[in-house]
Amino acid sequence: MRRIETSAPTRIDLAGGTIDIWPLYLFHPGAQTLNAAISIRAHAQIEGRTDSRIVIRSIDTGATVEADHWSDLRDERQLRLLSLLVHFFEVAGITLTTTSESPAGAGIAGSSALNVAVCAALADWKRVHYEPEALLHIAQNIEAQTISVPTGLQDYRPALYGGIAALELDVDGIRRLPLDVDPSELERRIVLCYTGEPRNSGTNNWDITKKHIDGDSHVFQCFERIRDTAIEMRQALTRGDWDAVGLAIAEEWANRKRLAPGVTTAAIDNLIERARAAGATAAKVCGAGPPDANAAIREALTAAGARLLDYRIERHGLARG
Repeated sequence: MRRIETSAPTRIDLAGGTIDIWPLYLFHPGAQTLNAAISIRAHAQIEGRTDSRIVIRSIDTGATVEADHWSDLRDERQLRLLSLLVHFFEVAGITLTTTSESPAGAGIAGSSALNVAVCAALADWKRVHYEPEALLHIAQNIEAQTISVPTGLQDYRPALYGGIAALELDVDGIRRLPLDVDPSELERRIVLCYTGEPRNSGTNNWDITKKHIDGDSHVFQCFERIRDTAIEMRQALTRGDWDAVGLAIAEEWANRKRLAPGVTTAAIDNLIERARAAGATAAKVCGAGPPDANAAIREALTAAGARLLDYRIERHGLARG
């Protein structure tokens, strides 16, 4: 029986997040995001069936959707993303099983990584070739259909390509540029944890996007500073100035918190305070500190009830087999 397996990495968002939502970046020349793919992966498996039915299983949620035909999945509400993907690719006679190593709502683009992994698996099953950017457009558009609000552009790139990169956002297109950064040096300086509070970034992003489009000058200025900080952080990363990287992360987080009340929570603020007290140079939804303080930072975060996420910088993106 035919079988296909794929996986894709999640990411750490270093700077410039949210400005990657179309059309926001068009109003901020020089807009870019910086991110690093990490080894916490999402997995998809397709197995052939002896009948023509479709079975979709999510190991993480325990949910299962079954259909007699792909056309029945267009309006399926359960496992909405997976159902819409199967509907788009018009497959039959399969069991699609998914799982993710990322906690649900952890803010490291687990849904986008899963989306890319499933898109690739379904395309391979259909024996249809898509160029990388075409596959990303499918993933992005179907995710927007799933959450019913605009999506950002950056999260699909680390899932597909891996590595540490900048994504330049301009009127003539989107350019992904790998950054000359030693992955081990970045790993040594970032402690990644899960607060236990799932985030609904789609909803928050839509609120912010709407305010921007409606002409909110406060939101506009926040994005101007987020853009400037991303530029500064990119320069600091490429010259290996880790103190400057830390300062840029702190500035980025300060500007991001000004965007909307729901960007941070009391639990996140408490964790950041504990991390900085333990020696972190800066902290945000993803934070950084000097290597010699990592043990103390990890201990402080664990003591506050956070779940540490072990990872490495992932040099490789989408994997098949």
